[in-house]
Amino acid sequence: MNDSARDIPVDDGAGDGTRAVRAGLPDPVKHEPTLPGPVFAAHFHLPGEPTGGYTYGRDDNPTWTLLERAIGELEAPGRDDAETLVFASGMAAISAVLFSQLRAGDTVVLPDDGYQVLPLVRAQLEAYGVLVRTAPTGGDAQLDALDGAKLLWIESPSNPGLDVCDIRRLVEAAHARGVLVAVDNTLATPLGQRPLELGADFAVASGTKQLTGHGDVLLGYVVGADAGAMTAVRRWRKIVGAIPGPMEAWLAHRSIATLQLRVDRQCATALLVARALRERPEVTGLRYPGLPDDPSHEVASRQMRRYGCVVSFTLPSRARADAFLDALRLVDDATSFGGVRSSAERRGRWGGDAVPEGFVRLSVGAEDPEDLVADLLRALDASAR
Repeated sequence: MNDSARDIPVDDGAGDGTRAVRAGLPDPVKHEPTLPGPVFAAHFHLPGEPTGGYTYGRDDNPTWTLLERAIGELEAPGRDDAETLVFASGMAAISAVLFSQLRAGDTVVLPDDGYQVLPLVRAQLEAYGVLVRTAPTGGDAQLDALDGAKLLWIESPSNPGLDVCDIRRLVEAAHARGVLVAVDNTLATPLGQRPLELGADFAVASGTKQLTGHGDVLLGYVVGADAGAMTAVRRWRKIVGAIPGPMEAWLAHRSIATLQLRVDRQCATALLVARALRERPEVTGLRYPGLPDDPSHEVASRQMRRYGCVVSFTLPSRARADAFLDALRLVDDATSFGGVRSSAERRGRWGGDAVPEGFVRLSVGAEDPEDLVADLLRALDASAR
């Protein structure tokens, strides 16, 4: 980290709202803004030897530094050994961990029910000579695939099926075998769970989703506490150049200030939505980890502080799902999740998820709960006609 932008310390026992609002802010300077504007610079004054501070725009940027500190304070509060690196997208962050840690002949364990781009990642890893094993998230099934692996990749809750695994159990089993563990924390956010506290080596996420929450920023990040592993991740970012623009980094930092407000509203509404959908006979396969009768609830409640803003369910057919989506007035038919405006989509249209044709992933936004529930129920009625 650079000494030129020391951050205001936040007490380790501070609440999530306090931490989100204050995270990553520099020391106050008279007549300067609380959060400095984005630094647009491809290069910096650099007389003499190129040591310390900022040298070149692909390596580091003051705006990144503040954002990285903010994310680090949320993902790993009170840990001086944790380092955070930001990337141009969630997939850039995922790729940085996988391709910086794995070599030809290594074995990696991936979830077979995770993000729909993972099959493309698998194909590329295999092209580089990496052996890929897969197993479902639910039931801690990845345990059976750990022997001889170099890295375990966990996605919990999984996207879009919302299965949850016991992260601590998987980490302990993996470390006993000398296996590194990375956890995709996109859906949970650091306000839902903190993978490093559960023992993981890496917390990785797409900041595009609920972390920034306004659907206007592509961003990713990696947090890790092993200096050697993070050096490799940083080197990969430098080589590939998968860096965020300063404006995106500034917007992300600005947006984090409202994270706790947004997450609490969205999670509370998601639970109300799940309860309402559970009463509809045409809705099957309803999943939300916050429901007491959800298959993942017991495990989720041991490791998650909030259950997320995504609810998934299945309608009887593709036509019924499409009609339902068309009838919605307060929900955008769009991909991604975590935004302040509710969105939903029939995931089968992408072809990368093993889900029924009528499967719907609903991302609950910040609308008034009663308005959103009413819109969903009205659209279900309209789609039945």
